[in-house]
Amino acid sequence: MFGIPGKQAVTMTEAAAAQIRKLMEAKGHKGLRIGVKKGGCAGMEYTMDYVDELTEHDEVVEDNGARILIAPMAQMFLFGTEIDYEVSLLEAGFKFKNPNVEDACGCGESIKFKDVEALAADLGKS
Repeated sequence: MFGIPGKQAVTMTEAAAAQIRKLMEAKGHKGLRIGVKKGGCAGMEYTMDYVDELTEHDEVVEDNGARILIAPMAQMFLFGTEIDYEVSLLEAGFKFKNPNVEDACGCGESIKFKDVEALAADLGKS
């Protein structure tokens, strides 16, 4: 929907791809849908859900056997994002390196995006 020919909407590190493959294989899911919703102290939060049925409006990104689907409403907000999976002594989880984020809360759970006009202008430059 907001793609640029020859460029994937999002990328994933090998660690993220391995974790997504593991999640897909565990229960036979077809992928992981990523989106955004209103919430959190900064205004927006990422969402992740298992996918059992593909829809025609999802942006599909496949890499190293892992499949990510980007919900239509989230495509503009996630374009250019690198998804990683990090493990530390205290936590493990997906991390989003998103160039469209203007600010984030202190806990890192919610984000604030650039305004829609700025995002559209940035996409036009790529």
